Amino acid sequence: MGERLTRDELAEAVRRGRASGLTFAFANGAFDLLHVGHVRYLEAARGEADRLIVAVNDDQGVRASKGPDRPVMRAEDRAELVAALRAVDYVVIFPESTVTPLLELLKPDVHCKGTDYTVDTVPERDTVKAYGGRIAIVGDPKDHSTTEWLKRVGP
Repeated sequence: MGERLTRDELAEAVRRGRASGLTFAFANGAFDLLHVGHVRYLEAARGEADRLIVAVNDDQGVRASKGPDRPVMRAEDRAELVAALRAVDYVVIFPESTVTPLLELLKPDVHCKGTDYTVDTVPERDTVKAYGGRIAIVGDPKDHSTTEWLKRVGP
């Protein structure tokens, strides 16, 4: 089971891991109502490095990007579910509108994004390039969506 850490604890875990020669992949998202697409994305991201860090949007960030009725679950619950996945080593909740500050702090070897992106459309690509990391597009086609699932089950 992965560990849910504060930003400072995570930075220290990455420092220790790097000192031991480990590489780090980084993935992020809302993970509101975990589904098979999330699992496949994180499993694929884990394959990119020795350890996988997952950044989970806080509740305010999910509301800003998904709408006033979201998230369905609190950030703490979403983070706990993500941490329980076998592919995940570390989970952190982030309040910023982008993961750029976390990328700048942690400098993961690989920044993983889902297949709804291309390397050229990843918003943080300049940040990752600046510190010498790489971007990997991972997971299965984006035909799984919490938003679409919620539309099907209704209010």
